[in-house]
Amino acid sequence: MEGSDRTVYRFSAPLLDGHTVALEQFRAQVLLIVNTASQCGFTPQYTGLEQLYRTYKDLGFAVLAFPSNQFGRQEPGSAAEIGAFCETNYRITFPVFAKIDVNGDNAHPLYCFLKQARPGILGAFGSGAIRWNFTKFLIDRQGQVVRRFAPSTNPRSLAPTIEELLQPP
Repeated sequence: MEGSDRTVYRFSAPLLDGHTVALEQFRAQVLLIVNTASQCGFTPQYTGLEQLYRTYKDLGFAVLAFPSNQFGRQEPGSAAEIGAFCETNYRITFPVFAKIDVNGDNAHPLYCFLKQARPGILGAFGSGAIRWNFTKFLIDRQGQVVRRFAPSTNPRSLAPTIEELLQPP
């Protein structure tokens, strides 16, 4: 892969409203990409994700949420239901994309890329599969995947790493 082929900028995905967004629009920002679900034990992490977003968005940081129903069918709702849930319960202001698959034959190409870049704790032996909702990928200002965090990782604990990536070169 050459240049932007090794970055998240080559991908696009539809938001909940159906409008397709090119990740290119987030160029030069630090990104936290998270697969989410509305009925998961980790769903309260939306609070911490929103707090991170509000704290750092003016410094060039964004959270990108990708709902998925692949784990325990914990995201069964329609796009409208997911949007209403996020707004009503967590006052989410960061982008929430349309529901996708993160594993398997129908996995979104972005997630294929993320898993290849940071395969997780089992490395190549574990196929890089996403194991549960709220797996987090941290992307630097150059669009490179720099870290992968487990679903149980509290979003607030990511603040020092985000701050480091937000520092000017």
